[in-house]
Amino acid sequence: MRFMLLRKMSLNAARLYLILDRGVNSYEDLFEIAKKAIAADVDIIQLRDKRGSVQEILNFSKRVLGITKGRVPYIINDRVDLAMVSCSSGVHLGQDDVPLAEARKVMGKKILIGVSCQTFAHAQKAQDNGADYIGFGSVFKTLTKPGRQPLDTELLKRVFKDIRIPVFAIGGINLTNIVQLRNIGVDRIAVCRAVCKAENIEKAVKQFKVSVEREAVSR
Repeated sequence: MRFMLLRKMSLNAARLYLILDRGVNSYEDLFEIAKKAIAADVDIIQLRDKRGSVQEILNFSKRVLGITKGRVPYIINDRVDLAMVSCSSGVHLGQDDVPLAEARKVMGKKILIGVSCQTFAHAQKAQDNGADYIGFGSVFKTLTKPGRQPLDTELLKRVFKDIRIPVFAIGGINLTNIVQLRNIGVDRIAVCRAVCKAENIEKAVKQFKVSVEREAVSR
């Protein structure tokens, strides 16, 4: 019970979610980025690896978990099995991945489960089915999902207003367009290239944290 309470408190306080994408950086670069981001107080880290082998993902996860030391949740994208085997903090599921209800049966209540959503119906269903948090987007054009059109800002406002579990806006967010999100009440974001391709990782993390926390305080 104590573990679950601490997990919920950590998630509720989270504002900046960093995605380490194997399609953007090498494992060695991602590990260095993770170290620097953790030092700069990033709130959550996710590994997104669509092409890595089981052993590669497990080896990388072991290294990262060695530096998070339970202080920063470490999430694995898509792979329920590898999240469990590696003793990661949780798994993040897309709409075409293992259904949330099935993942929860296997993983139990102590493991974080996030869900990618693109519509209000997706978000409502994820909340009703017991998701811990939602990644909602793409809010802007993004290289990760090049075929996906940006969301309507009114939809984004509705999700942040009406969904009760934590929602992280995702997709093409940078230090310039984040102002548009703050103006409609977005107080949690997920980023990838804006941090992972930054010249100064620590500085980028701190700038995002200041920007998004400013909105959280004002709400």
